Amino acid sequence: MSEIAQHVYKIMQQGKVADASDLFLCAGQKPSARIHGKVQTFEAEPVYTTEMLMEYLSMVLVPGDLEIFKKDQEINAAVDIPNFSRFRLNAFWHLKGISIVMRYIPTEIPVFEELGLPESLRKCAHFKNGLVLVTGSTGSGKSTTLASLINMINQDYQKHIITIEDPIEFVHKNNKCLIEQREVGEHTHSFHAALASTLREATDVVLLGEMRTLETISMAVTAAETGSLVFATAHTNGAIDTINRLVDVFPAGQQNQIRQQLAASLRAIVWQTLVPKKDGNGRVATFEMLFKNYAVSSMMRDQKTHQIKSIMQMGLKEGMFTMERYLLDLVQSGQISEEAAIECIPENTEDFKALLDSNSQE
Repeated sequence: MSEIAQHVYKIMQQGKVADASDLFLCAGQKPSARIHGKVQTFEAEPVYTTEMLMEYLSMVLVPGDLEIFKKDQEINAAVDIPNFSRFRLNAFWHLKGISIVMRYIPTEIPVFEELGLPESLRKCAHFKNGLVLVTGSTGSGKSTTLASLINMINQDYQKHIITIEDPIEFVHKNNKCLIEQREVGEHTHSFHAALASTLREATDVVLLGEMRTLETISMAVTAAETGSLVFATAHTNGAIDTINRLVDVFPAGQQNQIRQQLAASLRAIVWQTLVPKKDGNGRVATFEMLFKNYAVSSMMRDQKTHQIKSIMQMGLKEGMFTMERYLLDLVQSGQISEEAAIECIPENTEDFKALLDSNSQE
């Protein structure tokens, strides 16, 4: 093992022990890691050079990916470290040379019960068709949530599942289901092309790693309408914001049509984020949950999405709740502080304070 490989492997181990989510290997800097949301430097390690990092990339990337990096000056890839862990790797050039960001991916598929997910989220694994969106910022745990739902389907049903990712993160093994995982760039040219193919591949469940472009959104909705259960991610914050963003991607002349399609095909929207624990020992996941019902469909069709929040506030029996409600429960149980909750939803601070005041008076 080369000297650089030994250094990186050592900080990988240190990061894993410290419950790091990401490693940062940057030319001109000592290595660092994101631990419980904060970037911390490994002061005892050497400053990395571009030559060292290029040597490391040549060891961990397959030859084809290394050539892509040299040509495109950036690359997304999945890396397996034998007998240790799996990582999602992004390498790119910057002012001082090469940087590599590596995200830890558990080698074992996460079990629903171990993740502290809302109980009502289980319903998403049992839908026969439609569109389920898991939203939130980068690093909020969307991929982990989706992996647990796919794992649940794999344990309970006999279905055909296709995942479309960039890169493949969690590797699923066939249990009761037949699972085929495709990586954009390696097994297909684009998310859109792979999605179009699922319509001819007798697919029951589709996991879509990214839904940003008009073509991909349109095809995902079409797949949901034609009988598949489609799970997808979006980098949005909140159920209402997600619906509005999806519609806004389309030209004005097509927005009414996509509203009608979403009103028919959408099954649920999950928004999740991570909040520091009150005791300073890590972070806890917090959620917003929307399930479509008749009222939600009507509001989507009639461009009254701003009224959907009232449905979530009153929909606890249907498994729905707002982010403010979930944060309040975490504050009252002593898991997070009021300040951390408010920092999580700066645009809804007044709503949260009003909810906090009303509950303290009861």
